[in-house]
Amino acid sequence: MGKILWLASYPKSGNTWLRAFIHNLMSNAKAPVDINEMNTLTTGDSLVGWYRHLDPRPPLAWSREDVARMRRGAQLALVASKPETVIVKTHNALLAPHGLPIIQMDLTAGAIYVVRNPLDLVLSLADHYGVDIDKATQVMNDPNNGGLADGNIVFEIHSTWSNHVRSWTHKRHPGLLVVRYEDMLEKPLHTFGAITRFMGLKPSRERLERAIELSSFKNLRAQEEKKGFREKSEKGTSFFRVGRAGQWREKLSAEQVDRLVENHREQMARFGYLDAAGKP
Repeated sequence: MGKILWLASYPKSGNTWLRAFIHNLMSNAKAPVDINEMNTLTTGDSLVGWYRHLDPRPPLAWSREDVARMRRGAQLALVASKPETVIVKTHNALLAPHGLPIIQMDLTAGAIYVVRNPLDLVLSLADHYGVDIDKATQVMNDPNNGGLADGNIVFEIHSTWSNHVRSWTHKRHPGLLVVRYEDMLEKPLHTFGAITRFMGLKPSRERLERAIELSSFKNLRAQEEKKGFREKSEKGTSFFRVGRAGQWREKLSAEQVDRLVENHREQMARFGYLDAAGKP
């Protein structure tokens, strides 16, 4: 029995892109892997199926505290599902609600954490939730924020963007790799190469470059436009929207920028989203 390799991020930070890359790399495909078949290799820690054996009631009857108590059993089921490392997406913060840790460290092999500039992230989040930018900003600053249960997934704990980022990244650890969404865009060979090395993989340069291309935003969006994407929010216009950094400069007002910077200054500075003068 293996352990869990977590693919962790605040929602809309590039987790699905990372999963697509891993699928294309490990399948060594010549054409893009179907985005609607990604659960054949990676899975999610909030999928109801990992919890059903722990409570026979309908999933929507489970309280947040019920889910907190079941998370260890769900993660035991995850590690038992494969003889080797199981790759699991999570949008949960690394917290312990009700005194119960969300992430079971003794079942963890390591984690790749993707961080994204909150000034761009807020635009994707607004579209995903079907709200305006001001409301999305409030969501990102709400310590009680989480993904709501819907019968297919259990309740998630996101907290604020800053709390989420801090919870996963404040301690350096050899079992943790932190990558920036912007570096995935601007330095793909370097960044995705680091991801493969962290995972203990040694693909040829040709195979690495092909996996990067097959999982590019252009290919992901083309698939969604052709056949849809089952993970798209019903409220969102599309899952793969723009796929570039810096769009906030065209979309956010000065007041909206100031509010986000004020809310998240410390973590933004840590990851290079602010200059020496504290400006984005």
